[in-house]
Amino acid sequence: MTNNVLITTVAGIVEGLTEFLPVSSTGHLLLTERLFGQQLSDLFNIVIQSGAVLAVLPLFRERLAQFLFRWRERATQLYAAKIAVAFLVTAIGGLALEKSGFKLPETAFPIAMALLVGGLGFIAVEAWLKRRTTGSDITWLIAVVVGLAQVLAAVYPGTSRSGSSILFALLLGLSRPAATEFSFLVGIPTMLAAGSLKILHEVRHPVPGAPPEDWALVALGFMVSALVSFIVVKWLLRYVQTHTFTAFGWYRIAIAALIFGLLAAGSS
Repeated sequence: MTNNVLITTVAGIVEGLTEFLPVSSTGHLLLTERLFGQQLSDLFNIVIQSGAVLAVLPLFRERLAQFLFRWRERATQLYAAKIAVAFLVTAIGGLALEKSGFKLPETAFPIAMALLVGGLGFIAVEAWLKRRTTGSDITWLIAVVVGLAQVLAAVYPGTSRSGSSILFALLLGLSRPAATEFSFLVGIPTMLAAGSLKILHEVRHPVPGAPPEDWALVALGFMVSALVSFIVVKWLLRYVQTHTFTAFGWYRIAIAALIFGLLAAGSS
């Protein structure tokens, strides 16, 4: 039981740290499973992910208050509409993948490749941005592209939902703070909707022969993930005011190299 509590706590910390950072929570949870030699259930991963997402809502209280109390303003309506467009693009793409019978890769290699490509992408984009001026206006094109970026992240685990959204928004001329905030605001309804559907499916259609879920451990993972996510996102929103994403690019490359190393050691 003590070991299960340790694994649950570490997994909650890892999820909280990586869900909104552009570094791929999938890749880090994979490393956590390798470290402990124990595979986490899909339901557990979904619940702790939802905890990480819910925890950041208080950090956007000004935006939420704007949507609730200033919804008659044209600027508020446009911003909300653009979030809705990005969400709908993601939802339509997700449904299309599900109808096509798409299955996520079950091996670590494509995750490591996605981490590597994304890391190189951040370094290249930041070098490109040094010679350009960015803005804070969310265009309709940015809204659509952010939605497509989230679909891309669903197809290639390791890409990172927030990472791909921010990267493409930067390419379209959006500033780092604006790109980060919009990515997070789009991610909240996206991840909560996806998480709710998956939780409902897992509860209604449990895997035959799978051990019963320990809901006390699930609750622990949820709370740990939520607390850590709140702290991390609060820090990140300040960090991007004065820093680039280059460090995250190098970090992604390092994690990809670690996964490649583990794969090589396992096959030798």
